[in-house]
Amino acid sequence: MSPRSGTISKGGKNFFQGLAIEKLETEWNQYPVFHIDFNGGDFLTAGSLEGILEGIVSSWERQYGKSPDYTDVGNRFAYVLHQARQQYGRRCAVLIDEYDKPILDVLDTGRKTSLDGQECLLEDRHRDILKAFYSVFKAADEDIQFVLLTGVTKFSQVSVFSGFNKPADISMNAQFESLCGITQEELENCFAEPIAQMARELGLSREKILQNLKDQYDGYHFSHRMTDIYNPFSLLNAFYQQSIQDFWFSSGTPSYLLRLLSHSHENLNEMTGKYYSPNEFVDYKADVEKPLPMIYQSGYLTIKKYDPFFHTFLLDFPNNEVKNGFVSLVASNYLKPKQNMDSWIRKIVSALHQGQPESLRDIFTAFLADIPYTMRRKKSLPERENFFHYTFYLIFKLISVYTVYTEKEQSQGRSDCIVETPQYVYIFEFKLDGTAEEALRQIEEKGYARPYAADSRKLFRIGASFSSKTGTIADWKHIPA
Repeated sequence: MSPRSGTISKGGKNFFQGLAIEKLETEWNQYPVFHIDFNGGDFLTAGSLEGILEGIVSSWERQYGKSPDYTDVGNRFAYVLHQARQQYGRRCAVLIDEYDKPILDVLDTGRKTSLDGQECLLEDRHRDILKAFYSVFKAADEDIQFVLLTGVTKFSQVSVFSGFNKPADISMNAQFESLCGITQEELENCFAEPIAQMARELGLSREKILQNLKDQYDGYHFSHRMTDIYNPFSLLNAFYQQSIQDFWFSSGTPSYLLRLLSHSHENLNEMTGKYYSPNEFVDYKADVEKPLPMIYQSGYLTIKKYDPFFHTFLLDFPNNEVKNGFVSLVASNYLKPKQNMDSWIRKIVSALHQGQPESLRDIFTAFLADIPYTMRRKKSLPERENFFHYTFYLIFKLISVYTVYTEKEQSQGRSDCIVETPQYVYIFEFKLDGTAEEALRQIEEKGYARPYAADSRKLFRIGASFSSKTGTIADWKHIPA
């Protein structure tokens, strides 16, 4: 990690020509700026956080001086801020990126360290260090113009901020909702040239490129206004490489989320597509094993709809990039199949595209049989049913190239899964330790196929039985329309 030292900001007005801030800002004052970026640090070992903070503050002390009266890193930082204000005649701006990464790296890992002969969790040790370090902002209030902290989570119980005045959380403040992303208007007005270049490169129309970009990188919402926000990291990489790929998700693995999900009683299918009040997904209590707030605050779920009457928000995956990457990661971690998930998904998509339900049966059977027995071994009937339903939820969520509905509500019930391709419609009904005939009978009795009566596409009704003993398909039948 290479933190920036405290330097005077240039206040370069020329860098902002043509932007709204050029007219909004009137003074263009210069301030000493201190930037700390925890993103590049590795905090898995004891002493790593202390070493990084020591290096940061020492580099500033070489520029602004060091007081012999202070030995702890927090008070030394406060002294540096005071000296910078004295030198430049203006209060300091402090920018801290990924303020919570030292905690997230070791969250729920059980890693321990020793302090004064007493063993403690490294997670708690890092929290205490940050709490002491951030507490200097209160003591140095007269020397600070403002502090801006960015991070994944909002820790509300054992807070790292209890040592100074409570910061203003702008995560869902409507006036800041587009602060860290790109709106649809900005995309079309500011990136017209790379959009046109991508259209030429890929041989697609401008409208098709815009739709593909929206499906892949748009979908974030940070307030009740529901302004669409694109992921800037992925969008800029797409323009640079002239290709639509999974850029953001491949940049890092959310291992802390997998750790929380691995021992939580909540699964993705139980969290997504539901309405929540803000306190259910914004506040995170560090001593409660509730993964939903962490998943939302990490960017893997976002607001999709707002209900003003109940003041509740619908949470779901923001776009295809996030959904495909996160579900694939969760599925691999949950099922632990021996074969590659991507290769298997391509086979499923190919069979769906070609209208081959018998091939689907063979592919499903082989994949499910590849899941280790230890993963599907469940003692009680509710556990076996939960594993069965969650397995198929993850599988069909991965088939995002087509329109897929899981647990779709209809007039007389919920169909397990419906997949729509340009040429075919597949209606799946699965039974645990039942028969394919029972599944087909439910499709008929509940009328799951009625909405497609006038559809020109070929319809397949597929009934399948899943064996809790063998962990794979025991019975499979299909009826073409």
